[in-house]
Amino acid sequence: MSNRLLISFSGGETSALMTKLIHERMTTNYSEIITVFANTGQENEQTLEFVRRCDETWGWNVVWVEAAVDPRDGMGTRAKVVDFASADRTGRVFEDMIAKYGIPGPGFIHCTRELKERPITAYARSIGWEAGSYDTAIGIRIDEIDRMNSHAAKQRLIYPMIKPFPHRKIDVNDFWFRQNWRLNLKGYQGNCRWCWKKSLRKHLTIMKEDPSAFDFPQQMEDKYPLAGANPRNEPKRFFRNKLTVDDIRRLAEEGNFEPAIDDARIYQTDILHGYELDLGGSCDDSCEGTFDDAA
Repeated sequence: MSNRLLISFSGGETSALMTKLIHERMTTNYSEIITVFANTGQENEQTLEFVRRCDETWGWNVVWVEAAVDPRDGMGTRAKVVDFASADRTGRVFEDMIAKYGIPGPGFIHCTRELKERPITAYARSIGWEAGSYDTAIGIRIDEIDRMNSHAAKQRLIYPMIKPFPHRKIDVNDFWFRQNWRLNLKGYQGNCRWCWKKSLRKHLTIMKEDPSAFDFPQQMEDKYPLAGANPRNEPKRFFRNKLTVDDIRRLAEEGNFEPAIDDARIYQTDILHGYELDLGGSCDDSCEGTFDDAA
C-alpha cells in the first residue's frame, strides 16, 4: 500500500491550517505529499489571493486545477492545471458544468463532485496516482464531525482536524488571530460567492451587502433552467425550498431576518450569541468534497 498523501486544499482557513499542520508534523508519515486547490470560477477573489499567499509563505507548491468538462455523454471531467494569474474568474468553468449536468442544488448535488472532487482525482491520475493508492486529507473540523464520509476508511480519506489535530471553528480563528494576515472574508461569505449550501440568512445577508454576488446564478437560472437530467421537466433552482435569486432578493429587501454573524471573528473569549445558528452547515467557510467517487 502506497504511503502517498493528497491534501485537498479548499482555500478556507480551516483547510489552510490543516495543510500547514500536515506539512509541519506529518511528513515522516508519507513518502510523497501533494497539495491541490480546485478553482470553480466562482471563488471570491480574496480566496485566490489567500491560496497564493499561503503557498508563498509556507512553500507548499500548491497545484491549481480546474474542471475540464467534456460535453459529450459518457465522457468524464478531466483536470486543467492553471495558476493564480490564469485561474478562471468569469464563471466559465462553472457554466460548462451546468450546461452538461444542470443547475446544482438540493436533490442535484453535483457541483462539488464535478468542480472539486473529479478535477482533483483526475490530476492525481495524470501524475500516476491511481485510485486507492493514496490518502486524501479533507479539512473538516471536529465540530463538523457529522460531515465525515461514512466510507472514509474504504475511500482512504483522513480528517486531520478531527484526528490527530482536533480543532473547532473557534480554535481555527484563534490561530489566525495570532497571524498578521488571514483570509480577508467575513465568515458567512465563504469561498464561493453564493454557494447554495449556505443558510438562508447567510444568503440574505450577502444579498443585502452585495447583490452582485448573485449575478452569476441569476444568469444561469435564465440560461439553463432545464439543462441536465430533468425527469420532471421543470425549471431547476439553486437554493433550498426552490427559491430563485429573485426570491432571495425580495426577502433581503423586506429585511425580516437576523443578519448572519461574522464567525471568522469569534474567539475563545467571546460570547457566542447566535453562533450556533450557522455552525455545522455544509458551507461554513469553504467547500469540502466527500470524494465518494474517488475510488
